Amino acid sequence: MDQDVQGILKSRLKDEDHQKLMKVNNTELHQFIAKFIELCNPASVFVCTDSEEDLQYIRDAAVRDKGEARLAKPNHTVHFDGYFDQARDKAKTKFLVPEGVDLGPELNAKDREEGLKEIYSIMTNIMDGHELFVKFFCLGPKNSQFTITCVQLTDSAYVAHSEDLLYRQAYSEFVRLGEEAKFFKFVHSQGETQEAGLGLQVSKNIESRRVYIDLVDEVIYSANTQYGGNTIGLKKLAMRLAINRASKEGWLTEHMFIGGVNGPNKRVSYFMGAYPSMCGKTSTAMIEGERIVGDDIAYLRNVEGTLHAVNVEKGIFGIIEGINSTDDHLQWKALHSDNELIFSNVLVKDDRTIYWNGMDGDRPEKGINHSGEWFAGKKDAKDNNITPSHKNARFTLDMKLLENFDQIMDDPRGVLISGLIYGGRDSDTWVPVEEAYDWAHGIITKGAGLESETTAATLGQEGVRVFNPMSNLDFLSIPIGRYIQNNLDFGKNLTNQPKIFSVNYFLKDKEGKWLNHKNDKRIWLKWMELRVNGDADAIKTPTGFIPKYEDLKRLFLEVYNKDYSEDDYVKQFKIRIPESLAKIDRLMKIYKERVLDTPDIVFTVLEEQRARLEKAKSELGDYIPPEKF
Repeated sequence: MDQDVQGILKSRLKDEDHQKLMKVNNTELHQFIAKFIELCNPASVFVCTDSEEDLQYIRDAAVRDKGEARLAKPNHTVHFDGYFDQARDKAKTKFLVPEGVDLGPELNAKDREEGLKEIYSIMTNIMDGHELFVKFFCLGPKNSQFTITCVQLTDSAYVAHSEDLLYRQAYSEFVRLGEEAKFFKFVHSQGETQEAGLGLQVSKNIESRRVYIDLVDEVIYSANTQYGGNTIGLKKLAMRLAINRASKEGWLTEHMFIGGVNGPNKRVSYFMGAYPSMCGKTSTAMIEGERIVGDDIAYLRNVEGTLHAVNVEKGIFGIIEGINSTDDHLQWKALHSDNELIFSNVLVKDDRTIYWNGMDGDRPEKGINHSGEWFAGKKDAKDNNITPSHKNARFTLDMKLLENFDQIMDDPRGVLISGLIYGGRDSDTWVPVEEAYDWAHGIITKGAGLESETTAATLGQEGVRVFNPMSNLDFLSIPIGRYIQNNLDFGKNLTNQPKIFSVNYFLKDKEGKWLNHKNDKRIWLKWMELRVNGDADAIKTPTGFIPKYEDLKRLFLEVYNKDYSEDDYVKQFKIRIPESLAKIDRLMKIYKERVLDTPDIVFTVLEEQRARLEKAKSELGDYIPPEKF
């Protein structure tokens, strides 16, 4: 080992922590840790192994350092982020790319040398007076071809504690792999802090908040922020590194849940789904009566000609707003257990119980939240109402707390996938469920064609269609065209391709009334499960295969003991030609003008779909019921 590195580690670490680190025989790891100890200059360093003793040290440090406060229920804590540190900072999240590398106009990039110089300047002595926690994790199951090892350096015990719930411990993996560990690296500092409600400490220097992604050395830098999306390095930040690595190695990193759907005779078929925010992804992943394997991020590999996937995580960092005992029974039960949970940016009442917007029970008149002392009617400096909990308030838990958790999540071979689902928020075009003709048709018209209508609650202007290919646009680290081509090539190399479906839970009639009940999604899943196993026929339309009425009628009766009328079926599954043609026009414009490296096949497949739609229009009219095909 380099003498300078060894000297730094020996002088800056206590004997016990130095011994822990020296058990990992990895030169690159030692150099990385030594470099940032010198740069960030913490008061002390704690090296965390997989032991329960070390994990308890992190839990206690989170409370000691005022990153978390204890709540009334045992094992429950609350964390506050600063008032202006409540979401991912898209503007200050940048890829550091070498001169001559072009990621395209959609990705936020910065010259690598300039970016490193800036972030090193910001991080110089940033941990002065703080304890640095050295954490080891792996993305995906241990000892698997899917595994990516990771090391997190952070001076926030809250971040370290969150990752302990969300990711698999991997100190033993680093010891086992030694020099062979090819790991992602994360450096985070909350920076100087100031006191917030309950005496909790929050990041002070928000103007110097930075999240920089170095694709060359696979390092994430995060400074002057606490919010999980900016600081929990292994989540969407690691996803960007993994997309870049996967692109070079021939596998995929996708923004997808993994779930098992129970079929006839105790059969279970596994699906993956990508849905933009507010489009039903979480509710589908956690649907009662089926099985959850993962809710957010997945790695996909070709295993002997079949698609296998793993959940990158083992826990959930979920939005808590609106969760109630009626609509979200499984989550509600987990959130009210006595097991280990972290709540962030909820309201804390005088008795140390909590309240979040939309939960059961009366809304409190007062309490403490991310804005400090809160009372009904409180407004911010811009005269905006401050709600009891933030709309992006979160919970962090181990997925094993959910009753429908599937143990297959930890299988190092991954889960055999039978179908992919792409779901958007669409009031007038897509039918509730439809199967693509084949892999290329599905990837292009359903995955790369994914859009989501904005809601008044999120952006203030309702009905604006946001382009979001595969629900992954915010997290891409390669140009969009290459990403689409990677998906197409991946499918070509599979001898047994999963079917691809689209779903739409948000279809409305001309009066603006919903055409589907929110629980209908389970019926669409059941139909997809039958289709991937060859147990249901379908009707061929210009845009794909749709269910037959008799199959859906039987499923509604079996699952919900509910009558499903033919009138409802026709309203939901008629093919809307004008809206479908308008969608083709939007996609052609985007891929011609904004995605400069669009593969030619994208235009070919979209034009073929346009021709089918125009032919149907000339023969059958604008709005075509299923019986006409």
